[in-house]
Amino acid sequence: MKLSVDDALHCAKVFEDYFGNFDRIDEYMRDQKINSLSEIPTSLFPPEDDLFSDFSMSPADMDFVIEETPNETWETLLAITSSHVNIQPVGKQLRVGIKEKNTGKYVGFIRMGSPVINCKPRNDLLGQVFTQNPDWSKRFNQSAIMGFVIVPSQPFGYNYLGGKLLAAICCSHQVKKLLDKKYNMETCLFETTSLYGSTKQVSQYDGMKPLIRYQGLTDSDFLPMMHGKPYEDLKNFVEDKIGKIVDDNISSRKLKISMKIISLTRSALKDSPKLEKFEQIISNAKNLTEQKRYYYSNYGFKNFIDYVNCKTDKLIPDENYDKFDLSNIIDWWKKKAINRYENLKSDGRLRNEIEIWTSGKDIQIIR
Repeated sequence: MKLSVDDALHCAKVFEDYFGNFDRIDEYMRDQKINSLSEIPTSLFPPEDDLFSDFSMSPADMDFVIEETPNETWETLLAITSSHVNIQPVGKQLRVGIKEKNTGKYVGFIRMGSPVINCKPRNDLLGQVFTQNPDWSKRFNQSAIMGFVIVPSQPFGYNYLGGKLLAAICCSHQVKKLLDKKYNMETCLFETTSLYGSTKQVSQYDGMKPLIRYQGLTDSDFLPMMHGKPYEDLKNFVEDKIGKIVDDNISSRKLKISMKIISLTRSALKDSPKLEKFEQIISNAKNLTEQKRYYYSNYGFKNFIDYVNCKTDKLIPDENYDKFDLSNIIDWWKKKAINRYENLKSDGRLRNEIEIWTSGKDIQIIR
């Protein structure tokens, strides 16, 4: 399975042309998002009608319900709201929508799933890498969950600190019960990362102790994915030369196809002066990514590290355990949200128009 030098130079040019369009990660993300809009299914009724829109309503009058939302509804509403191109995780998955009870409208979307295999801040927190020991790996998978999607509808998020509300709900005992029942878990570790890290020194997860705590920055030495027609054309070009790149049923197929093409290109150019330029192209593309801010929650258990590390079989509630109850979480959020809402209102900065990607308007990328 080899490429000729000419074929490798073609592949290198595709990478150069694609990633050369972006100087920052937000430019890359916006391009990916716009290219993905064609995949949103059409509907007789505008999907945004299901999003919260009563911005005269004070947080003091709100209440919320956690709802396992039908797949198509959830995916469509997330697609028009989130700036990220969201990909279905492999393994466990809990997908919920959060509704404001009085209006029956969605204020945000959460998807939780199996944590990534390796993460430096988590390794530092727990004192080991969970793949090092089979028994510990089993306990980790039975007790840890990751928040992949924590996205408020907009401008609910802006007006009412909606991101903090959703993040806190992820750490609630009610969500823990949903996970425990669905996957026979004893959930005691929630983790997530910020959308931005090294270029944005603040996050919606800041200021949320004891519900959520900051642990450190992740590593960032990875290549962003190529999407859309450039990716399909490159894959087809390489497969026309060498046959199928990877098996159809392999996990993370797109990522592995991309990495294999890079490997084949490097191999073909190993004796060529063009290899140095290709390595610089890949290095520049990696610079689009950045370290993410890593956050975790222990659901109010003081010995969660010992439990995950198999040093005990019994979780012990901490003195702040009750703060993780949904009703207390909503009360905690209301105090912050009322202050935010009233300040925006008095300053004339309250937003009153639903912000969605399919509106054709230029909307804020960080959400």
